[in-house]
Amino acid sequence: MTRIAVLTPDPADPSYAGQWPGVLERLSDALKAADVTVEPTPWTDHIGDASALTGYPLVLPLIVWGYHRDHDRWMQACATWAAAGVRMLNPADVIAWNSDKSYLGRLADKGVAVPDTMWVEGVDQADVDAAFDRFGVDTVVVKPRVSGGAWKTLRLSRGETMVDAPQGPAMIQPYLPSIETEGETSLLFFGGALSHVVNKRPVGGDFRIQVQFGGQYVALPEPPAAALALAQQTLAAIDEDLLYARIDMAQAPEGGWRLMEAELIEPDFYLGSAPDGGAKFAAAVKVRLEASA
Repeated sequence: MTRIAVLTPDPADPSYAGQWPGVLERLSDALKAADVTVEPTPWTDHIGDASALTGYPLVLPLIVWGYHRDHDRWMQACATWAAAGVRMLNPADVIAWNSDKSYLGRLADKGVAVPDTMWVEGVDQADVDAAFDRFGVDTVVVKPRVSGGAWKTLRLSRGETMVDAPQGPAMIQPYLPSIETEGETSLLFFGGALSHVVNKRPVGGDFRIQVQFGGQYVALPEPPAAALALAQQTLAAIDEDLLYARIDMAQAPEGGWRLMEAELIEPDFYLGSAPDGGAKFAAAVKVRLEASA
Protein backbone atom coordinates (compact mmCIF):
# COMPACT_ATOMS: atom_id res chain seq x y z
CA MET A 1 0.00 0.00 0.00
CA THR A 2 1.25 3.47 -0.90
CA ARG A 3 0.96 6.05 1.87
CA ILE A 4 -0.19 9.56 0.97
CA ALA A 5 -1.13 12.53 3.16
CA VAL A 6 -4.43 14.37 3.29
CA LEU A 7 -4.39 17.81 4.90
CA THR A 8 -7.12 18.37 7.49
CA PRO A 9 -8.51 21.36 9.44
CA ASP A 10 -6.73 23.25 12.18
CA PRO A 11 -7.35 21.22 15.38
CA ALA A 12 -7.63 24.51 17.27
CA ASP A 13 -10.76 25.31 15.23
CA PRO A 14 -13.65 23.22 16.57
CA SER A 15 -16.04 24.24 13.79
CA TYR A 16 -15.56 21.10 11.74
CA ALA A 17 -14.57 18.55 14.39
CA GLY A 18 -17.62 16.36 13.88
CA GLN A 19 -17.72 16.60 10.10
CA TRP A 20 -14.35 16.07 8.45
CA PRO A 21 -13.63 12.54 9.75
CA GLY A 22 -16.57 11.26 7.71
CA VAL A 23 -15.21 12.92 4.58
CA LEU A 24 -11.78 11.43 5.26
CA GLU A 25 -13.37 7.99 5.60
CA ARG A 26 -15.10 8.30 2.22
CA LEU A 27 -11.86 9.39 0.56
CA SER A 28 -9.95 6.58 2.26
CA ASP A 29 -12.51 3.98 1.19
CA ALA A 30 -12.31 5.13 -2.43
CA LEU A 31 -8.51 5.04 -2.43
CA LYS A 32 -8.21 1.59 -0.87
CA ALA A 33 -9.23 0.10 -4.20
CA ALA A 34 -6.09 1.66 -5.68
CA ASP A 35 -3.91 0.27 -2.86
CA VAL A 36 -3.46 3.74 -1.39
CA THR A 37 -3.51 4.46 2.35
CA VAL A 38 -4.40 7.93 3.61
CA GLU A 39 -2.66 9.58 6.57
CA PRO A 40 -4.39 12.73 7.88
CA THR A 41 -2.36 15.69 9.11
CA PRO A 42 -3.49 19.25 9.99
CA TRP A 43 -2.43 21.83 7.43
CA THR A 44 -1.58 24.20 10.26
CA ASP A 45 1.21 21.85 11.39
CA HIS A 46 3.16 22.62 8.22
CA ILE A 47 2.90 26.40 7.74
CA GLY A 48 6.57 27.30 8.12
CA ASP A 49 8.21 23.90 7.75
CA ALA A 50 7.23 21.39 5.07
CA SER A 51 9.80 18.73 5.99
CA ALA A 52 7.14 16.36 7.35
CA LEU A 53 5.34 16.47 3.99
CA THR A 54 8.24 16.09 1.59
CA GLY A 55 8.54 12.37 2.27
CA TYR A 56 5.12 11.61 0.85
CA PRO A 57 4.75 10.74 -2.83
CA LEU A 58 1.53 12.75 -2.84
CA VAL A 59 -0.18 15.27 -0.55
CA LEU A 60 -3.85 16.11 -1.08
CA PRO A 61 -5.20 19.35 0.49
CA LEU A 62 -8.73 18.01 0.38
CA ILE A 63 -9.97 18.82 3.89
CA VAL A 64 -8.28 22.15 4.68
CA TRP A 65 -11.61 23.53 5.84
CA GLY A 66 -11.43 26.90 7.54
CA TYR A 67 -8.40 28.21 5.63
CA HIS A 68 -10.51 31.18 4.50
CA ARG A 69 -10.69 32.40 8.10
CA ASP A 70 -6.91 32.20 8.43
CA HIS A 71 -5.93 33.41 4.99
CA ASP A 72 -2.59 35.05 5.78
CA ARG A 73 -1.26 31.82 7.26
CA TRP A 74 -2.81 29.88 4.39
CA MET A 75 -0.86 31.91 1.85
CA GLN A 76 2.30 31.48 3.93
CA ALA A 77 1.75 27.73 4.02
CA CYS A 78 1.20 27.52 0.26
CA ALA A 79 4.45 29.41 -0.32
CA THR A 80 6.28 27.07 2.08
CA TRP A 81 4.97 23.96 0.32
CA ALA A 82 5.79 25.30 -3.13
CA ALA A 83 9.33 26.28 -2.13
CA ALA A 84 9.95 22.89 -0.52
CA GLY A 85 8.80 21.00 -3.59
CA VAL A 86 6.02 19.15 -1.78
CA ARG A 87 4.36 16.78 -4.24
CA MET A 88 0.95 18.33 -3.78
CA LEU A 89 -2.07 18.07 -6.02
CA ASN A 90 -3.58 20.29 -6.78
CA PRO A 91 -0.28 22.24 -6.80
CA ALA A 92 0.48 24.65 -3.96
CA ASP A 93 0.58 27.68 -6.24
CA VAL A 94 -2.84 26.75 -7.65
CA ILE A 95 -4.49 26.38 -4.25
CA ALA A 96 -2.99 29.74 -3.30
CA TRP A 97 -4.52 31.75 -6.14
CA ASN A 98 -7.75 29.73 -6.09
CA SER A 99 -8.36 30.86 -2.50
CA ASP A 100 -9.20 34.39 -3.72
CA LYS A 101 -12.28 34.66 -5.92
CA SER A 102 -10.65 37.40 -7.98
CA TYR A 103 -9.56 34.53 -10.23
CA LEU A 104 -13.08 34.72 -11.68
CA GLY A 105 -12.21 38.11 -13.13
CA ARG A 106 -9.13 36.66 -14.81
CA LEU A 107 -11.18 33.82 -16.27
CA ALA A 108 -13.73 36.34 -17.54
CA ASP A 109 -10.89 38.19 -19.28
CA LYS A 110 -10.17 34.90 -21.09
CA GLY A 111 -13.73 34.67 -22.33
CA VAL A 112 -15.28 32.43 -19.68
CA ALA A 113 -18.89 33.40 -18.94
CA VAL A 114 -19.21 34.54 -15.32
CA PRO A 115 -21.89 36.70 -13.68
CA ASP A 116 -21.32 40.45 -13.89
CA THR A 117 -19.16 41.37 -10.92
CA MET A 118 -18.24 44.55 -9.08
CA TRP A 119 -14.94 44.19 -7.23
CA VAL A 120 -14.44 46.36 -4.14
CA GLU A 121 -11.67 46.57 -1.56
CA GLY A 122 -14.09 47.16 1.29
CA VAL A 123 -17.83 46.95 0.68
CA ASP A 124 -20.21 49.58 2.04
CA GLN A 125 -23.82 50.56 1.46
CA ALA A 126 -22.89 52.97 -1.32
CA ASP A 127 -21.24 50.12 -3.22
CA VAL A 128 -24.35 47.98 -2.89
CA ASP A 129 -26.63 50.80 -3.99
CA ALA A 130 -24.40 51.46 -6.99
CA ALA A 131 -24.47 47.77 -7.91
CA PHE A 132 -28.26 47.75 -8.22
CA ASP A 133 -28.07 50.50 -10.82
CA ARG A 134 -24.99 49.16 -12.55
CA PHE A 135 -26.50 45.71 -13.03
CA GLY A 136 -30.08 46.88 -13.51
CA VAL A 137 -31.41 44.41 -10.93
CA ASP A 138 -33.32 44.54 -7.67
CA THR A 139 -31.39 41.82 -5.83
CA VAL A 140 -27.64 41.34 -5.44
CA VAL A 141 -25.29 38.99 -3.62
CA VAL A 142 -22.32 40.26 -1.62
CA LYS A 143 -19.44 37.87 -0.94
CA PRO A 144 -15.97 38.17 0.58
CA ARG A 145 -13.31 37.47 -2.03
CA VAL A 146 -11.88 34.91 0.37
CA SER A 147 -14.68 32.70 1.58
CA GLY A 148 -16.08 29.20 1.70
CA GLY A 149 -19.40 27.52 2.37
CA ALA A 150 -21.34 30.79 1.87
CA TRP A 151 -19.39 32.32 4.78
CA LYS A 152 -20.43 35.98 5.27
CA THR A 153 -22.39 35.88 2.01
CA LEU A 154 -25.40 38.21 1.87
CA ARG A 155 -28.41 38.50 -0.43
CA LEU A 156 -29.77 42.05 -0.48
CA SER A 157 -32.80 43.61 -2.15
CA ARG A 158 -33.00 47.20 -3.36
CA GLY A 159 -33.77 49.46 -0.41
CA GLU A 160 -32.49 46.96 2.15
CA THR A 161 -29.75 48.08 4.54
CA MET A 162 -26.67 45.89 4.64
CA VAL A 163 -25.92 44.44 8.09
CA ASP A 164 -22.76 42.54 9.05
CA ALA A 165 -20.95 43.42 5.85
CA PRO A 166 -17.96 41.23 5.03
CA GLN A 167 -14.64 42.81 5.93
CA GLY A 168 -11.86 43.32 3.42
CA PRO A 169 -11.93 42.76 -0.34
CA ALA A 170 -15.36 41.73 -1.58
CA MET A 171 -17.43 41.15 -4.69
CA ILE A 172 -20.99 42.06 -5.63
CA GLN A 173 -22.97 40.16 -8.27
CA PRO A 174 -26.54 40.15 -9.53
CA TYR A 175 -28.59 37.49 -7.78
CA LEU A 176 -29.44 34.67 -10.19
CA PRO A 177 -33.08 33.61 -9.52
CA SER A 178 -32.39 30.29 -11.22
CA ILE A 179 -30.54 29.25 -8.05
CA GLU A 180 -33.95 28.82 -6.41
CA THR A 181 -35.76 27.26 -9.38
CA GLU A 182 -33.09 25.28 -11.23
CA GLY A 183 -30.34 25.11 -8.62
CA GLU A 184 -26.59 25.08 -9.13
CA THR A 185 -24.96 22.33 -11.18
CA SER A 186 -21.53 20.91 -10.35
CA LEU A 187 -19.37 18.95 -12.77
CA LEU A 188 -16.64 16.83 -11.16
CA PHE A 189 -13.42 16.15 -13.05
CA PHE A 190 -10.61 13.77 -12.08
CA GLY A 191 -7.45 13.67 -14.17
CA GLY A 192 -9.10 16.01 -16.66
CA ALA A 193 -11.99 13.62 -17.38
CA LEU A 194 -15.60 14.14 -16.35
CA SER A 195 -16.61 11.83 -13.50
CA HIS A 196 -20.14 12.80 -12.46
CA VAL A 197 -22.64 15.64 -12.23
CA VAL A 198 -24.68 16.87 -9.26
CA ASN A 199 -27.52 19.39 -9.10
CA LYS A 200 -27.87 21.30 -5.82
CA ARG A 201 -30.96 23.24 -4.77
CA PRO A 202 -31.65 25.35 -1.67
CA VAL A 203 -34.60 24.86 0.63
CA GLY A 204 -37.54 27.14 -0.05
CA GLY A 205 -36.79 30.80 0.56
CA ASP A 206 -33.02 30.36 0.92
CA PHE A 207 -30.35 30.96 -1.69
CA ARG A 208 -27.53 28.93 -0.15
CA ILE A 209 -27.19 25.45 -1.59
CA GLN A 210 -24.76 24.04 0.99
CA VAL A 211 -25.93 21.03 3.00
CA GLN A 212 -25.51 22.92 6.28
CA PHE A 213 -28.30 25.21 5.09
CA GLY A 214 -30.54 22.36 4.01
CA GLY A 215 -29.45 22.13 0.37
CA GLN A 216 -30.77 19.12 -1.55
CA TYR A 217 -28.39 17.28 -3.90
CA VAL A 218 -29.39 15.03 -6.81
CA ALA A 219 -27.08 13.18 -9.18
CA LEU A 220 -27.66 13.79 -12.89
CA PRO A 221 -27.02 11.05 -15.46
CA GLU A 222 -25.13 13.50 -17.66
CA PRO A 223 -24.54 17.25 -17.88
CA PRO A 224 -26.40 19.54 -20.26
CA ALA A 225 -24.23 19.96 -23.36
CA ALA A 226 -23.80 23.70 -22.82
CA ALA A 227 -22.81 23.15 -19.19
CA LEU A 228 -20.15 20.64 -20.19
CA ALA A 229 -18.85 23.07 -22.82
CA LEU A 230 -18.51 25.84 -20.21
CA ALA A 231 -16.72 23.49 -17.81
CA GLN A 232 -14.27 22.41 -20.49
CA GLN A 233 -13.68 26.03 -21.52
CA THR A 234 -13.03 26.91 -17.88
CA LEU A 235 -10.47 24.14 -17.44
CA ALA A 236 -8.73 25.14 -20.67
CA ALA A 237 -8.56 28.76 -19.49
CA ILE A 238 -7.15 27.70 -16.11
CA ASP A 239 -4.47 25.68 -17.92
CA GLU A 240 -2.93 24.13 -14.80
CA ASP A 241 -1.81 20.64 -13.82
CA LEU A 242 -4.95 19.55 -11.96
CA LEU A 243 -5.73 16.23 -10.33
CA TYR A 244 -9.28 17.30 -9.56
CA ALA A 245 -11.71 20.14 -10.19
CA ARG A 246 -15.30 20.90 -9.36
CA ILE A 247 -16.86 23.38 -11.74
CA ASP A 248 -20.00 25.03 -10.30
CA MET A 249 -22.42 26.92 -12.53
CA ALA A 250 -25.93 28.34 -12.73
CA GLN A 251 -28.18 29.68 -15.45
CA ALA A 252 -28.42 33.41 -16.16
CA PRO A 253 -31.83 35.13 -16.55
CA GLU A 254 -30.99 35.97 -20.15
CA GLY A 255 -30.09 32.36 -20.85
CA GLY A 256 -26.85 30.44 -20.87
CA TRP A 257 -24.67 29.09 -18.09
CA ARG A 258 -22.47 31.21 -15.84
CA LEU A 259 -19.45 29.98 -13.92
CA MET A 260 -19.99 30.46 -10.19
CA GLU A 261 -16.81 28.81 -8.91
CA ALA A 262 -13.92 26.66 -10.06
CA GLU A 263 -13.24 24.73 -6.86
CA LEU A 264 -9.64 23.51 -6.90
CA ILE A 265 -8.71 23.35 -3.20
CA GLU A 266 -11.02 21.28 -1.00
CA PRO A 267 -14.25 20.72 -2.91
CA ASP A 268 -16.75 18.17 -1.75
CA PHE A 269 -16.52 15.50 -4.44
CA TYR A 270 -20.05 14.19 -3.69
CA LEU A 271 -18.66 10.68 -3.94
CA GLY A 272 -21.97 9.34 -2.67
CA SER A 273 -23.47 10.59 -5.93
CA ALA A 274 -20.71 9.18 -8.12
CA PRO A 275 -21.96 6.08 -9.98
CA ASP A 276 -18.62 4.38 -9.39
CA GLY A 277 -18.33 5.45 -5.75
CA GLY A 278 -15.10 7.33 -6.42
CA ALA A 279 -13.27 4.81 -8.61
CA LYS A 280 -12.38 7.48 -11.17
CA PHE A 281 -10.86 9.61 -8.40
CA ALA A 282 -8.82 6.66 -7.13
CA ALA A 283 -7.69 5.83 -10.66
CA ALA A 284 -6.55 9.42 -11.24
CA VAL A 285 -4.54 9.32 -8.00
CA LYS A 286 -3.00 5.99 -9.00
CA VAL A 287 -1.94 7.38 -12.38
CA ARG A 288 -0.15 10.28 -10.68
CA LEU A 289 1.59 8.01 -8.19
CA GLU A 290 2.81 5.68 -10.93
CA ALA A 291 4.02 8.61 -13.03
CA SER A 292 6.13 9.93 -10.13
CA ALA A 293 7.50 6.55 -9.02
